[in-house]
Amino acid sequence: MQQLENNYINGEWVPSSGTGTLEVVDSSTEEVIATVPASTAADVDAAVAAARAAFETWSSTPIDIRAKYLRDIGAALAGRYDELVDTISSEVGSPKAFAQMVQAGLSLGEWETFASLIETYEWEERVGNSLVVREPIGVVGAITPWNYPLYLIICKVVPALAAGCTVVLKPSEITPLNAYVLAEVLHEVGLPKGVFNMVVGTGPEVGAAISSHPDVDMVSFTGSGRSGTAVSEAAAATHKRVGLELGGKSANIVLDDADPATVAFGAVFGCFINSGQTCSALTRLLVPESRAQEYVDAVVTQASQVRLVDPKADEPDLFNSLGPLSSKAHQERVRSYIQQGIDEGATVALGGPEQPEEFATGFYVKPTVFTDVTPEMTIAQEEIFGPVLSIITYTDEDDAVRIANGTIYGLSGGVQSADNDRALAVARRMRTGQVDVNGAPFNTTAPFGGYKQSGNTRERGRWGLEEFLETKSIQLPV
Repeated sequence: MQQLENNYINGEWVPSSGTGTLEVVDSSTEEVIATVPASTAADVDAAVAAARAAFETWSSTPIDIRAKYLRDIGAALAGRYDELVDTISSEVGSPKAFAQMVQAGLSLGEWETFASLIETYEWEERVGNSLVVREPIGVVGAITPWNYPLYLIICKVVPALAAGCTVVLKPSEITPLNAYVLAEVLHEVGLPKGVFNMVVGTGPEVGAAISSHPDVDMVSFTGSGRSGTAVSEAAAATHKRVGLELGGKSANIVLDDADPATVAFGAVFGCFINSGQTCSALTRLLVPESRAQEYVDAVVTQASQVRLVDPKADEPDLFNSLGPLSSKAHQERVRSYIQQGIDEGATVALGGPEQPEEFATGFYVKPTVFTDVTPEMTIAQEEIFGPVLSIITYTDEDDAVRIANGTIYGLSGGVQSADNDRALAVARRMRTGQVDVNGAPFNTTAPFGGYKQSGNTRERGRWGLEEFLETKSIQLPV
């Protein structure tokens, strides 16, 4: 078992001022695999002071040098790919194939993406007699979740560093081990002291201290709506910028000309991806009443092929393999939602709330499909964050759009049709930050973020860079 006692502050590994520790648990064995420090506000103060001191130099570092650092970090991180895969499989529970392609794989390309972006980005422009300049916002506090721990760290840290900001990171205390690997890589590459800092601890202690700190210019947070509210409230007194990427209850609208088998494959994968622990998962499948049974039969047949697996096994089936959930508390939360669905009158077509027979140990939840779900049910309104798909019927396209838009969320969505133009027309009516038409591939350079209570930020690509920039207008003599 690893016993990690340090934070990374001002280019050094520094013992936490706190006396407590937090346990990191293997999701499949339920064994403690590491302990990390339960850091304090004093540790945050030290990290913020280091970031503040480093900001002036880093923000004025030439673009080509910042870009080289990014490329060097990306290359060094790629050299530890296998270690990252094993680490994330243990602490998150992601099957090996998914950890390879997504959890670790996606995390490697962002360094080159942003290095190239800042080399071509227009940092200033003339508007009449004004010079409009884009400048780094300052010290960024990055607070990240456990479901895609490394990738979502990178979605904040890379554009912030690229923009010329300095960073104080609080990774999730549930899945912090991958962040230690990242910090080691940044240290080995020789990133200047204070540019990147990491403090490990809980949200109420470390997250709150970052959010409220007067010398933090921006907080970028990904997580639940409740935690996002806490971040916003803590940040309000200092009027800092707050970027929130929150939850979702995304609808996948199936139009009446769509092929059932094609719909079923995309619907199951789109909902169950990462064992359903995905904020943009398509957890509501909206099907036309006129063909409802065809789609239900196809989805249940497809979902029946999904298997629960040991995340450390060499499992080549990326699309039909699910690992355990991240923690015991989260497993119990998801199971309670399944039971609530049953209690409110929905029909379990597959799965259920019980511990899977084949896994007596591990935070597993059976892949579950509900039918007879009505739009007002709890399982159709609240984010479950597990492998639970709710199938809802609609009468016509207007009804489908109404149901799709009828939650507090607006993060993602999908439309399935034999006619791409028809699907696009429906997609335009959905009040959500992104929509997948007919299973179109995920685009890591397109903006990602939500409407309504799904948040107020955009990550990835040019939009992700601009989240960390201020705009200055300099009026010049005519």
